Amino acid sequence: MLKLENKIVLVTGASSGMGKAISLLFAKEGATVIAVARRLERLIELENSSAELSGKIIARKGDVSDESTMNTLIDSIVTEFGTLDILVNNAGIMDDMMPVTEVTNELWDHVMSINLKAPFNLIRKSLPIMISKGSGVIINIASVGGLFGSRAGTAYTTSKFAVVGLTKNVGFMYASKGIRCNAICPGSIDTEISVGIKNPSAFGLSRVRSGMVTNPRQGSAEEIAKAALFLASEDSSFVNGTTLTVDGGWSAY
Repeated sequence: MLKLENKIVLVTGASSGMGKAISLLFAKEGATVIAVARRLERLIELENSSAELSGKIIARKGDVSDESTMNTLIDSIVTEFGTLDILVNNAGIMDDMMPVTEVTNELWDHVMSINLKAPFNLIRKSLPIMISKGSGVIINIASVGGLFGSRAGTAYTTSKFAVVGLTKNVGFMYASKGIRCNAICPGSIDTEISVGIKNPSAFGLSRVRSGMVTNPRQGSAEEIAKAALFLASEDSSFVNGTTLTVDGGWSAY
């Protein structure tokens, strides 16, 4: 039995890494996945790769930090498919490991616009759709950096702590409306997000690396996708407003 048969899903940051893996697994389980990212050529490849799956992937180019574009996208999803069942806020960026004394206003605003403001806007837009039918699932990709103080720089850490708070607030506030909102906190995952680290702070990077020796291993995007499938499906029907740490035991030390 397919776990997400006929579900309409929106996945952000879907062109690579965890977003790509989540899109593929959800489509395999019968969902229609609207895959959003800035790199359309990657999304088209992803869409084509879903041809033999039980569900399908539909490529949509978009910048999650552009609220107007995202609102229009969600409106178009409802127009075409009638609803939105699952929202996966996966898009995110790193912050060059900058400690607070080295964070510029520009870096702070950029990280917050993608890591925090975009999920907030997408949740705010999606909730009325879900409330109207009495069901819906929201999955936020946070980070172990949202649970501990030095897995990244100041801006990234702050944004992911905030995503965890947003998750808990939404999960409790709308539980009686049939909505579940949970966050996945991945550990060190083999994705392209590190490509965005171009000019890391020497001091910040040294502090972050000081704890890496306790990390048992690096995880894969597919392992995070399996956790997302659990949270998206009825297997987790009583799981709400919480974080699922998927880090191979790193934070258990």
